[in-house]
Amino acid sequence: MKQDARIYVAGHRGLVGSAIVRRLQATGHANLLTRTHAELDLTDQGAVHAFFQSEKPDYVFLAAAKVGGILANSTYPAEFIYHNLAIQTNVIHGAWLAGVRRLVFLGSSCIYPRECPQPIKEEYLLTGPLEKTNQPYAVAKIAGIEMCWAYNRQYGTRYLAVMPTNLYGPGDNYDLEKSHVMPALIRKMHEAKVNSRPTVTAWGTGRPRREFLFSDDMADATIFLADLPEEKYSEICESADQPPLINIGCGEDLTIRDLAGMVRDAVGYEGEIEWDTSKPDGTPQKLLDVARLTGLGWRPKVGLKDGIANSYQDFLRRA
Repeated sequence: MKQDARIYVAGHRGLVGSAIVRRLQATGHANLLTRTHAELDLTDQGAVHAFFQSEKPDYVFLAAAKVGGILANSTYPAEFIYHNLAIQTNVIHGAWLAGVRRLVFLGSSCIYPRECPQPIKEEYLLTGPLEKTNQPYAVAKIAGIEMCWAYNRQYGTRYLAVMPTNLYGPGDNYDLEKSHVMPALIRKMHEAKVNSRPTVTAWGTGRPRREFLFSDDMADATIFLADLPEEKYSEICESADQPPLINIGCGEDLTIRDLAGMVRDAVGYEGEIEWDTSKPDGTPQKLLDVARLTGLGWRPKVGLKDGIANSYQDFLRRA
């Protein structure tokens, strides 16, 4: 991507989008297009079409989405499938009509089957039933992957789908009704600490294993992929047998129980963690196979301990 390229980051205020904006700015890209929800409702097809025809971006990072943890997914399934389908459909179609050169669609590792072999390879997509607690969201994201692939095959577009593992970092959502496990644990531990509570309650058994990637590492990997040389990028996008899909992760996981202990140490909370086993665990394990990404030459830079400490400082700044 040339320094003066017009780059649209959809969802620039979220955890993912804000990290992509920071990374683009750090590498000298100043011609960035951003719109708040008030300025552009991505579920409004007409408004999205008008935006693309007016602004004509060269590149698009589609990070806008309705996201949340197990509670939010279980409580608002209709909103999760509707909003995500509408957003990605409007943006991908609008990008094609406007002649966007490359588009990167960001999904989630929950697209893969619940009982998937570990680590999860890209080719495991659609090989088994999904996790029920986030199935509407996962189905929407799978539709986005298929849409990118279909447009590449029929229209010759250059659209890539990347599937990040569990993300955390600056700008995360700490609302306990909508957040993912990492920010939820940070907030719970902090509030227990300042209020001298002897225990913190966490959901499930603590046995499920999860992989975590710092948001700035995710942004670095996403831009690395979007900026691949033409030959390598074409190899990913032009396959007739395999969707243009690449996993983004660190290749290591840990139990939620171990994660909770690391968060407790970072926050400085000295109480006990109790596990509410009446609450769902979700998928037993989600560890991505990142051989395709590392084979292209990318590796993460931020370790989990440093990343949690950074996230806690971000939480304190925003509290």
